[in-house]
Amino acid sequence: MHATDQNTLARFLTIADTAEVLNVSISQVYGLVRSGELPAIRIGLKGQWRIEKDVLESFILAKYEESRRHALWNQSDFAGIAEFHES
Repeated sequence: MHATDQNTLARFLTIADTAEVLNVSISQVYGLVRSGELPAIRIGLKGQWRIEKDVLESFILAKYEESRRHALWNQSDFAGIAEFHES
């Protein structure tokens, strides 16, 4: 089997792999998993966490959408209203 075939077959990522993809620490990924923000499953007797590639991609897309909406909110007329009420 070629390396590309193995990569194609790999459906799940480890916590370390996920941390590398997101360019964050392993403890940050554990935090996301423990909070339920990043869905994961436990595998084996030791309960090693695995994140499905498709789930990680959906998580990333959702974060982009969240950032886009936040930026739009900050540019909107509503941002001034929220700041006015906070003072």
